[in-house]
Amino acid sequence: MKSVLDHINQFCPLRKVALRNLSEALQKVELPKGSFLTTEGKICNHVYFLETGCLRGFYNLDGKEITYWFAFENSFVTSFFSFISRKPGVENVQLLEDCTLWSISYDELQQLYAKHPDVERLGRIMHERYYVMLEERFVANHFKEARERYENLLANSPHILQRVPLGYVASYLGITQETLSRIRSKA
Repeated sequence: MKSVLDHINQFCPLRKVALRNLSEALQKVELPKGSFLTTEGKICNHVYFLETGCLRGFYNLDGKEITYWFAFENSFVTSFFSFISRKPGVENVQLLEDCTLWSISYDELQQLYAKHPDVERLGRIMHERYYVMLEERFVANHFKEARERYENLLANSPHILQRVPLGYVASYLGITQETLSRIRSKA
C-alpha cells in the first residue's frame, strides 16, 4: 500500500487524516493474467490503483476487439464512463500480466469526497489525467498517419512494445498486425 500512498502524495498531497481514511478504504486485489476487472454491459463499481502489472481497455466492434488504452504501474484504472455515470459500460478491462491492484468502491470514494476536499481534489486530478490521455489518443488516431502513430509510441511509450503482444499494439494504433510489421521493418 505504501506505493499507492507515495504516488498519490507526489501529485496531490493529502492531509494525514484523509490519507489514513483513504488507506483504510483501499482493498488489495491480486489477479492473474487474463482476468477482467470489468466487462461490457456491467456497471463498474470500483476504481483501482495498479501497483504492479499491465492491463488494457478494449471494446468489441463487429466481433473484433479494439484496444484503446494500456495501463502500467502507478496508474488509476477503471471503466471511467461506467464508474462515473453508474451505467453499464461498453468496455472491457483485461489484465495482460499478473497484477497487484488497490481497489476502492464507488460508494466509499463518494464518502471520502464528501468528508475530505483534498481527496475530492485527487479525484479531479485523476479524471483530468484520464481526459488528457483520451484527447491525445483521439488526435493521434484522427490526424496522424499510421507511421507517425507508431513513431510517437516508440518515442514516448517504448515500454508498451516491450510488454504488450503486437496484436494488441496494432489494434491500439488502429492498424492491422501486418501493417505494423511492415512499419517496424522499415524503422
